[in-house]
Amino acid sequence: MDKDVVITYETLYEILRREKLRAELQPLDKNFFKDVVKYLSEKQSILDSQMKKVSIFSSSETQKIQKQIENIKRMIQELYERRENKIFQLAVFSSRVNDKANSKGMLDEERDLYDHLVSILNSFRKCVLFNVLSLKNPQVKLESEPKELKTEIKPSNGLVRFLHATPKFIGDDLKVYGPFEAEDVASLPLKVTNILIKNERVEAMYTK
Repeated sequence: MDKDVVITYETLYEILRREKLRAELQPLDKNFFKDVVKYLSEKQSILDSQMKKVSIFSSSETQKIQKQIENIKRMIQELYERRENKIFQLAVFSSRVNDKANSKGMLDEERDLYDHLVSILNSFRKCVLFNVLSLKNPQVKLESEPKELKTEIKPSNGLVRFLHATPKFIGDDLKVYGPFEAEDVASLPLKVTNILIKNERVEAMYTK
């Protein structure tokens, strides 16, 4: 990806198209993910602004922006998963031939993923395959429970009551929520409830 390419709906479509057509990882700017987050945040701000307006025209525009955000997130997810699959295949090949792959097309985050995959594959190859070929039983060492799983579980959903009629919208998890009528009560992800509360569309009841 050329430097200074501004992230737009059209450029994301082209990036995904190129990734789908070619077998090798396609180069992306090192700040690609940060630029995507900035682009999505701007779109979300526009949507939040439209949700504050109450008119036939604003409702139509809100639905249009919601659909665009949904499509953008789908493209980003497909792009990520296609690149993820390519990285996995590279890691498998590297483990089998005991040689590092060319990481030129990888982003920093993807290079970390590749290194972790190779390390895990090499470990299991040594503990399972090599032991079996040496007439030994497999000896897989399981790591202790990750630290993040030991931390206190925080509330994930909030129960809210809608103060105004709200059309369908797309959450950060790519799920469609709504439409909702005034006085409707719903359990929604905290990120979604926080945005709705900020825009005075709902009032919080409690979290769970």
